Amino acid sequence: MKTMLSTSKNALCATVKIPAGYVELKGELELPAYAPGVVLFVHGSSSSRDSPRNQFVAEMIREAGLGTLMFDLLTHKEEQQDTKTGALRFDVDLMAHRLIGVTRWVEKQKETRGLKLGYFGASTGGATVLKAAAELGDRIAAVVSRGGRPDLVGNILHQVCSPTLLIVGGYDEMVICLNDEAYRKMSCEKDFRVIPCATHLFEEPGKLEQVAQLSSHWFSTHMSVAPDWEDDA
Repeated sequence: MKTMLSTSKNALCATVKIPAGYVELKGELELPAYAPGVVLFVHGSSSSRDSPRNQFVAEMIREAGLGTLMFDLLTHKEEQQDTKTGALRFDVDLMAHRLIGVTRWVEKQKETRGLKLGYFGASTGGATVLKAAAELGDRIAAVVSRGGRPDLVGNILHQVCSPTLLIVGGYDEMVICLNDEAYRKMSCEKDFRVIPCATHLFEEPGKLEQVAQLSSHWFSTHMSVAPDWEDDA
């Protein structure tokens, strides 16, 4: 892990390279001081770890005291190939396999070992995080899907045991239907929120802020560690 900035003994901002099979994935890991957990972000097709929408949500999650890992599931060469062919963007099996590899890498790093883990997935990334969460079980403390495509993994939704929040824009009618159907199939702790007057990318004023607030609260609720004094009450 190559550390670019360290603000204190327990705060970290690092550029990382993560081995995933025969490729190496690039990412940015940020951990506030004493963070009890870290949220892994999975972007959708035609996007990257630099997505301003995901960056906005990640910043609010860090303000709540949790860490974030922004990374790309495809290499630069693969992204160029996918731009031309579209062959990889819907390969949920490949994406989930790599996400699981990244998760295991996070679990082994000294800076993040023992922390609670969460997944945030956008668009097709929502399918990726649900598939990976289904396989990893209670190792994933919480999942949020923003404008996700859970229909791409509909056959495994009943296997997800991580508390899951589905967020969809009120104008995104087809995706509302897909998420409503997925919600009914899931048996874990769950919530389904429709943001009124919002389109798929939540570009309308104030709508992305609502996504960030809902996501931050969901992760904080399921990933925060209660202070020691509460055990003595």
